[in-house]
Amino acid sequence: MSRTGKKPIAVPSGVTASIEGGLLSVKGPKGTLALPLRDEISYTIEDGSILVKPANDTKAARAFWGMQRTLIQNLVTGVTEGFSKKLLITGVGYRANSQGKTLKLQLGYSHDVDFEIPEGIEIKTPDNTTVEISGIDKQKVGQVAAEIRRWRKPEPYKGKGIKYAGEFIFRKEGKKK
Repeated sequence: MSRTGKKPIAVPSGVTASIEGGLLSVKGPKGTLALPLRDEISYTIEDGSILVKPANDTKAARAFWGMQRTLIQNLVTGVTEGFSKKLLITGVGYRANSQGKTLKLQLGYSHDVDFEIPEGIEIKTPDNTTVEISGIDKQKVGQVAAEIRRWRKPEPYKGKGIKYAGEFIFRKEGKKK
């Protein structure tokens, strides 16, 4: 039994949810998101909440139960509050600058890295060493953050590179003298 899957998903005021043609769509103040429905799971919308239950007693239905509930919760949270990730850039001469629909990164390469900002994602650079990524789709925000971080992962000796805010980089010791 999924403890996560048993909990109903509260739909706040100002948010509407509907099931049409194999899609669950959630519309809120920040936009609209949709999720394709699984056949193994039954979905019901009643009394300002969404309930997710396994349609049958198969192993696949039990496996998808909690995950589908969490994906729907992410839709509701996305259209009400949105999601954000913060990246910190560490290193001499490393900096970022958001210019329109591109993010210009200077990461110690012989050339600047121009990252095209995808649709539905907003990137801000409050200072040269901070990148704030926000949007309503949690998966898309995380994917964009991972793609930016991939250009220069933090190295273990001096900690130079792009890291998530709050991420701990395990530092190696240098040679003993």
